[in-house]
Amino acid sequence: MWRDRNGMDRIKVVVAVCCGVAFAAVSTAAVSAQKKASKRAPKKIEKLVCKLGTEWNHARIAVQLLNGKVQEFAYYSIWKPRTCSVNFRRADAYSKWVDQGDVTTVTLNEDTGAFLIQHDPKKYHFIFRDIDRMRYCGAEGKINGSLTLLRGNSQCVLDGVMDDDPSQPREPTRALEAETKESSGASKEPAPAK
Repeated sequence: MWRDRNGMDRIKVVVAVCCGVAFAAVSTAAVSAQKKASKRAPKKIEKLVCKLGTEWNHARIAVQLLNGKVQEFAYYSIWKPRTCSVNFRRADAYSKWVDQGDVTTVTLNEDTGAFLIQHDPKKYHFIFRDIDRMRYCGAEGKINGSLTLLRGNSQCVLDGVMDDDPSQPREPTRALEAETKESSGASKEPAPAK
């Protein structure tokens, strides 16, 4: 019975058909699973921006989100005559991104600082941690503080990011006014004694 040439051919045909049906079922299941996955998770890309300050003294940030998570951000500030610019994106060569729940930590290469990004549906809060001013701004010191981007609001909320010296925060116009008063007071003659 097994030696019958027609019987062997029948067995080969049955095995070939069974294998073909199995491969077809597996590939169909894989294709349908991919279609379902793509239908379930549409990619939602958003761009948010905010700015606070005047033309010659301001800070601003632009953020690109993918399904609510920060994928890239660019911070720029100007404090005439100084400017500062940083731009980082996931998987770039200049930073390492780690997500833990609603917090993303962006550690910059060569110990030049870190950003902590806290995100929720209404706002994105960027905390600057010892960002090297020389590397990104061409000035001495570190940038510390925070910047909050609120959905639907074109103005940022800043705390300490634009301070010249975090241990002694002051605005540039006040610093100039203080120097002017000191120099004008030194050149005046003392008032005559009565």
